[in-house]
Amino acid sequence: MNRKKILILNIISVFLVLSGCQSDSNNTDSDSKKPSVTISWWGGESRNDATIAAVKQFEQLNDVEINIEYGAWSGWETRMAARIYSDSMSDVMQINQNWITMYESSDRQRFYDLGELSDIIDFSQYSEESIERCSYEGEIKAVPVSLTSKLFYFNENTFRKAGIDVPETLDELYAAGETFRDVLGDDYYPLSLGEYDRMILMVYYLESVYGREWITNKKLNYSKDEIIQGLKFISSLEDRHVIPDVKKLSGDGALSLDKNVNWITGKYAGIFEWDSTISKFIDSVDEQQHICLGGYLNGMGSYDGGFSKISLAFAISENTKYPELCARLINFLLNEEEGVKLMGVQRGVPLSSKARQICTDNNLIDEMTMDANTQIMERTKFIVDPYFEYTCLKSENGGVYFDVMSGLSYGDYTVSEAAEKLIKGIDEVLQ
Repeated sequence: MNRKKILILNIISVFLVLSGCQSDSNNTDSDSKKPSVTISWWGGESRNDATIAAVKQFEQLNDVEINIEYGAWSGWETRMAARIYSDSMSDVMQINQNWITMYESSDRQRFYDLGELSDIIDFSQYSEESIERCSYEGEIKAVPVSLTSKLFYFNENTFRKAGIDVPETLDELYAAGETFRDVLGDDYYPLSLGEYDRMILMVYYLESVYGREWITNKKLNYSKDEIIQGLKFISSLEDRHVIPDVKKLSGDGALSLDKNVNWITGKYAGIFEWDSTISKFIDSVDEQQHICLGGYLNGMGSYDGGFSKISLAFAISENTKYPELCARLINFLLNEEEGVKLMGVQRGVPLSSKARQICTDNNLIDEMTMDANTQIMERTKFIVDPYFEYTCLKSENGGVYFDVMSGLSYGDYTVSEAAEKLIKGIDEVLQ
């Protein structure tokens, strides 16, 4: 049985457990008999507050009822997958781009064809490429919100305590690891990476060295020897005190880095994060810390590595009773001035030309956010393949990436064994 079939069975099992505690389902009308739909999303506090405010404003302007469902990312994808497979997804759902490939098929549609609602949703504000990334077999399945990539962010306060500048090159990052250990102590690191971040950084490194996409046309473009080289690079970051090992991170007892006391107090002084979600990490540090953009790290190879992706998108359930209302809600949030001003840039700099201009005119895009987005637009040449983010690869519960990166860190696998496991797991998804 391959990983995709196992994933589906696991999701169904999870849904049976969760079904008893789901919030009130979508497609129901309230006692007031107003049209009623449900919208769901995940995010940190600032994103939640902005989205709630925008949804409430839409309710008041349109005399409708919008039920909301939101939460943290941890466990969210599994929960939403269960809802999708059981045909109980919310009417409007914030999704990752790869969910389209994961859940759509030629014989079973999950997401509404938004091309049928183009008289309501202003698709003229988006590039053809961004719409294509959110399409399946010629149908538009979601409206893209922003383009994102992983960039380096550093805590200037901690680097100042160590007496050094924020690194701009790989060699400077290696040197920072040694300085942190010698000057600040063993508990201080210039960077922190979880298992999935290590996988993305490894691909960033290999693309910098070889100038090739990681996956194209359902084919892995790197050999075992090349992947071994990438895994050795990740191990070198531990060996040179750049990042804490997985055992150390697990012992911190935090569900995510923004809740890790070592990040909050500046002992972990760097992060490799999507520009569309960095705000929750900045908001989480104590008042003595100051996070700055490190951007791209030079000196890895002859190419600009790293990939971009549609950070988030909004889709509509194929089963909704009110597709036009859902489309009006999405267009309000992403293309209309009142909604855009309330949403701000909590999901990154908007891809909608109109929304971007509204945010610019109203000074909603801070300098660091704009700088990060500009670097992404100028330097990121590679595009993530949707298969890269399949749940059975990136899941914290048994995903191949977590197994390989954790096993390598703990010493359970040699780099050769880790490369073999990684290749086997990816090939099973690509079959």
